[in-house]
Amino acid sequence: MTFNTDPADSAVPDETPVPAPADIVTVMVCSSCRAEDGSDTRPRPGERLGEAVRAANDDRSIRVESVECLGNCKRRLSAALVKDGGWSYVFGDLTLENAGDLIEGARLFQTSDNGLIPWRGRPDCLKRGLISRIPPLSMLKEQK
Repeated sequence: MTFNTDPADSAVPDETPVPAPADIVTVMVCSSCRAEDGSDTRPRPGERLGEAVRAANDDRSIRVESVECLGNCKRRLSAALVKDGGWSYVFGDLTLENAGDLIEGARLFQTSDNGLIPWRGRPDCLKRGLISRIPPLSMLKEQK
């Protein structure tokens, strides 16, 4: 039996715990959101926000996905935060500078024990820009 004792020759496994699916929060960024003037130039502001959120994310338990349209065009740059067993949130009136705020909101959501994003500590853009809060489907099943 041979053991490799040279650390340079051995791969160090990533010991970061892989989160359970219920702990994963997904940030969905509307990639089709256009500029305020309605311009169709590419990359669209929604695409740029998606890239900025990805760049701000350093957490394996937060996923960032681009989606084609969140149907919130009047409030421009939009994103949603969703998690299994939790409420889903849609936000609008975002800017490129809010990328880190979306990640911070996802972290708050992730640590919530009641499936809601706590109001205290929530970035201002996620307070003022709240469009909708949708209950989890499991809540409907519990009421039957």
